[in-house]
Amino acid sequence: MPLILSDIVEVCVFKNAGPRRRYLALKRSAEDSLYPGIWQLVTGMIADDEHAAAAALREVREETGLTALRLWRLPSVNSFYDHVHDAVHLCPAFAVEVAENSEPRLSSEHSGYEWCSLERALHLLPWSGQRASINLVDARIIDGTDEAVLLEIPLHELERKLE
Repeated sequence: MPLILSDIVEVCVFKNAGPRRRYLALKRSAEDSLYPGIWQLVTGMIADDEHAAAAALREVREETGLTALRLWRLPSVNSFYDHVHDAVHLCPAFAVEVAENSEPRLSSEHSGYEWCSLERALHLLPWSGQRASINLVDARIIDGTDEAVLLEIPLHELERKLE
């Protein structure tokens, strides 16, 4: 029977410049052993006993050097089956807004990045779950729906929980 794990977060990082909103796509290093050269969202492991939202912020910082202005949990969990380890992964998904003038400083995991339009991001990302996350962010979070208000995780509240 496959193991069920929830030890990975995925984060859609965006700049909200009105009609010029942009989404961050990262290109994995060609030397990476897992999916070299593919485009992806910020993705990373949740440490033992780490809060998933805290892991999302940490991964954004580690992989891009960017600082979150705001954080939302997405109303979905991405999932995939890992045939090598016979495990089903359930990945909490988040959205992070960064300052309009932000530019990432990439870790060694990635060889490039692009601030993309929605259409370009959907074209670059090979994983349907990540494309679905970007569509959710575009339709629910950035457009400021009532749902976005309910899904936001105030950064000061998260910091208090983690103390």
